[in-house]
Amino acid sequence: MVTCYLKYVLDPYKLSEFEHYGRLWIPLVEKFGGKHHGYFLPSEGANNIAIAMFTFPSLAEYERYRQQSMNDPECIAAFKYAEDTKCILSYERTFFRPVFGA
Repeated sequence: MVTCYLKYVLDPYKLSEFEHYGRLWIPLVEKFGGKHHGYFLPSEGANNIAIAMFTFPSLAEYERYRQQSMNDPECIAAFKYAEDTKCILSYERTFFRPVFGA
């Protein structure tokens, strides 16, 4: 199992646009076999940092999702929305192996 952690640097004046973007992606990740854990928007502290986390059964399954998303019309539309609104200034992706309680 692998969890993708995405850290976003946002335009702080476009948080509503980013929230819409996040709502687009949650079902798309799940459509391709992942489990989305949500988007976390700024509350206290930095006003331009957000995170998202989602899990796939393996890194290979994640890679399959990435390949399939490049040809999926709904995913392409979500990518375009972020590009058109310029709500995301940059992002970084890190992978973790989750540990759950017994």
